[in-house]
Amino acid sequence: MSTMVLSAMASYLRALHVHPGPELAPLPLQACAAALGLDGLGFLLAPAQGPVELVQSFGPRTLALEDLQLTQGQGPSLDAARDGTLLLLPDLSDPTATAATRWPTLPGAIQDLGIAAVFAFPVRIGVITLGALTGHRTRPGPLSADRLADTFALTTTLAQVIIDQAARPGAMSGLLLDEPGLHFAEVHQATGMLSTQLDITCAQALVLLRAHAFSQNRSILTCARDILHHRLQLKKDGSRDHGT
Repeated sequence: MSTMVLSAMASYLRALHVHPGPELAPLPLQACAAALGLDGLGFLLAPAQGPVELVQSFGPRTLALEDLQLTQGQGPSLDAARDGTLLLLPDLSDPTATAATRWPTLPGAIQDLGIAAVFAFPVRIGVITLGALTGHRTRPGPLSADRLADTFALTTTLAQVIIDQAARPGAMSGLLLDEPGLHFAEVHQATGMLSTQLDITCAQALVLLRAHAFSQNRSILTCARDILHHRLQLKKDGSRDHGT
């Protein structure tokens, strides 16, 4: 691991040891991104029972990148966090690259955010995937071999942090999806509300919310907020209920 990444994570781990708490303390993502030559980093968790959740981020485009993938229900972050798939996408404009064939509608939308390259690394212990660390650049180009090695070492450290945190009494409550500080907690709350209103499963409700956001070219987060504040109500067929 490079000196910069090693120093940042060592300080972080010392702080966890001296001041242990029930929640995951802010990670040194800015320092890690700088050391890895990235313009942004997002750390996502994938609980065994529940959707993928962005828990910490750095960079002005990171939240928009993760929101876009959640809206479309596809993308490198989701595949890395759900399936443990390593996805290195050094040039999103390449029509023959993995991104173009794997998610045909996604690369152009990501480029519209000013992002040219995305690198999604699964965070796992053995074969058990716990989440993902996704970095991006505003310019195309691959990660060097040294930076790849640094990122693999960083994800291994993050996996151990998660496991250690989970071993503390009540600690995982700070890592789950009902915490109000999480970026997409409102999406999960709106999904639960739709599930109750329409008598459908939460999985079906999320598909309905995602489809509405995608068809209206809106962020899934803003649609979720509209549902929570009763500005938007949907029918089971996905159409908007104008009578309420």
